[in-house]
Amino acid sequence: MPSDKNIEPSIKDDHGSAPLKAGEKILDVARDLFYREGIRAIGVDEIVKRAGVTKPSLYRSFPSKDELAASYLRQYDLEFWARFDEAVDAHPGNPRAQIIAFLTRVGKRTQMPQYRGCGMTNAAVEYPEHGHPARVVSEANKQELRRRLRAMATAMGAGDAETLGDGLLLLIEGAYISGQLFGLGGPAQSVARNADLLIEASLKK
Repeated sequence: MPSDKNIEPSIKDDHGSAPLKAGEKILDVARDLFYREGIRAIGVDEIVKRAGVTKPSLYRSFPSKDELAASYLRQYDLEFWARFDEAVDAHPGNPRAQIIAFLTRVGKRTQMPQYRGCGMTNAAVEYPEHGHPARVVSEANKQELRRRLRAMATAMGAGDAETLGDGLLLLIEGAYISGQLFGLGGPAQSVARNADLLIEASLKK
């Protein structure tokens, strides 16, 4: 399946000349399938077939499919924060510009044909039980995002920083879902503009 760096998660385009280890092959295939088709929809047999490895190889690297799903999400988490931090680093000392930069990129990704929203959000929907390994990773990511957004709202000087931070989080989650529902031309493309309007209204209070 072709990869696209603009689609979450960012699948590596080139692994170089060194052959991948079985565990790396399995995780690369699983992360692509899990993101595009859903974790529950993909069985272990499909993963090992596409990875060109044996089922025992999978279980030597990952004790269970649940742990493979959690490993996919841990990798997704690292890539998510790399994108977030890139937007932050581009606008030092300006949290408003930081969040708008991040959401501008989110809005653009939602317009890609293969966009499937946020892998963390999708996993949380698939696994409502809070103790599931995939759910644990997803919840940690969302809690940290909420913390950071509230901190950024405070740094902006918002009178009610917690409400602004939560409002930004709701806009982000809405973009993830509506991007899948509406696709090209949908409301998610304007998430950055709506966030800026919310920030402006909050700072005026």
